[in-house]
Amino acid sequence: MRLSKSLIPTLKETPAEAQIASHRLMLRAGMIRQMASGIYAWLPTGTRVLSKIAQIVREEQDAAGAQEVLMPTVQSADLWRESGRYDAYGKEMLRIMDRHERELLFGPTNEEMITAIMRDSIKSYRELPQIPYQIQWKFRDEVRPRFGVLRGREFLMKDAYSFDLDRDGAVVSYKKMMLAYMRTFQRIGITAIPMRADTGQIGGDLSHEFHVLAPTGESGVFYDAAFEAGDAMTATDIDAFYEQMTTIYAATDEKHDTAAWDKIPAERKREGRGIEVGQIFYFGIKYSQAMNFAVTGADGQKFFPEMGSYGIGVSRLVGAIIEARHDEAGIIWPDAIAPFKAAILNLRQGDATTDALCEKIYASFGNDALYDDREERAGAKFAEADLMGHPWQIIIGPRGAANGMVELKRRATGERFELPVKDALAKVGA
Repeated sequence: MRLSKSLIPTLKETPAEAQIASHRLMLRAGMIRQMASGIYAWLPTGTRVLSKIAQIVREEQDAAGAQEVLMPTVQSADLWRESGRYDAYGKEMLRIMDRHERELLFGPTNEEMITAIMRDSIKSYRELPQIPYQIQWKFRDEVRPRFGVLRGREFLMKDAYSFDLDRDGAVVSYKKMMLAYMRTFQRIGITAIPMRADTGQIGGDLSHEFHVLAPTGESGVFYDAAFEAGDAMTATDIDAFYEQMTTIYAATDEKHDTAAWDKIPAERKREGRGIEVGQIFYFGIKYSQAMNFAVTGADGQKFFPEMGSYGIGVSRLVGAIIEARHDEAGIIWPDAIAPFKAAILNLRQGDATTDALCEKIYASFGNDALYDDREERAGAKFAEADLMGHPWQIIIGPRGAANGMVELKRRATGERFELPVKDALAKVGA
């Protein structure tokens, strides 16, 4: 993408309404614009980050045996009355009346709808287990939307739902999803720690939250440094992985067990702040029974499938990652989800040799570089590249261009390298 032709409306001043780093930087970097309280339009660079996160989530869900579906955002109130949640859910649910005076709602979650779909589709135990998932927009009418995409009203979410023959099978599905989540976060390039959690309005008796460590996190977290090693990500035995994840100490301040904490060696104790970016639940037959979803077992008798649900806040992750990875100059994207792999900075627009080399390098990236081809001073180009957080900056001026050399800057570390073009492209991975 050429910056001179792009829709990236960067801001020099910090918007007054932005209270935390991710909100400030997403607005300043031209990723989002607020359209109403807690509702944001995602502009091209923001959309690219969302898409890259969603693709990693999708690939790990597929690898875990889940199948992608796409459900409507607007749901019938009758489904929620079947489960008993329509009146219990509270004011966070946006309720709608259509022109025929039918009661609808903008979905905050999809347990009821997916149960109804499965009830109409699955009749025999031979068709289980199943794990459908979707990546879809949700709406919850927060009383005080704040912190940008971290606490907005509309958000992009991956939600999956498992259906199993019995509790043992449901726990296997739960373990598969935990492993898929940890691999997802690892691939994105962040540390996320699973912590035992309350089940809230979803229900059930088993749940874990996943917290990204960030200084501005909403929850205090306490955890064993063993989580930082990442050894469990190489586990091939899912039971061994699950045991490791659930026996290493980790807790939010609400569930902190000081007696258990005191048993951890001092050199392994870690404290900080965390931002919740995902949660998984096992809740048995709560929804299948309430909505009369029964299948025929091997013995010819009907039974209610055991269920779980699994959410990742795709749009929330964008804000959480920025909270965890930024400095005074701007965002520091992990390579895997950066909107562009590199920024190409032309320091002498109009110089024939410089322009020609910039065009050659730009062409080698396909659609994964942002070419700053503006008639703008060098300082402004450096500042905007740092603000937007591209993992690499390829800096090209007349002297270097004449000799086939470029300067390469690594955003995360500030390291600079002067390299021949071929070596620079190999280092960046173009």
